[in-house]
Amino acid sequence: MNIKEHNELIIEILNNAKAKDINVLDVRKLTSTVDYMVMASGSSSRHVKAISQVIVEESKKVEKRPIGVEGEQGSEWVLIDFADILVHIMLPRVREFYNLEKLWSLQPIKKAWIADK
Repeated sequence: MNIKEHNELIIEILNNAKAKDINVLDVRKLTSTVDYMVMASGSSSRHVKAISQVIVEESKKVEKRPIGVEGEQGSEWVLIDFADILVHIMLPRVREFYNLEKLWSLQPIKKAWIADK
């Protein structure tokens, strides 16, 4: 599975887990350490933790193991490092406070669509 396919899998998992405000940032021109940052919000600490666990489990099934997972204990902001892709799952208030999209001064390359169910 290449980076693009893994990125699409992560977005699909986030959609299925009912994550909100999913954005993908292409940071290849800004840093050599990572290609994409995926950001999403969860509705509660429990939701953030559950989303992160599903991403890790499903990624392992396709031979994509994370280098590290940070923040699971408090679960206000969980960071999953897949080397080429960083996944940030945050509570809305935490995401608003840190505003990583603005920090990186980028517009999302993809605003993932979530179907109303």
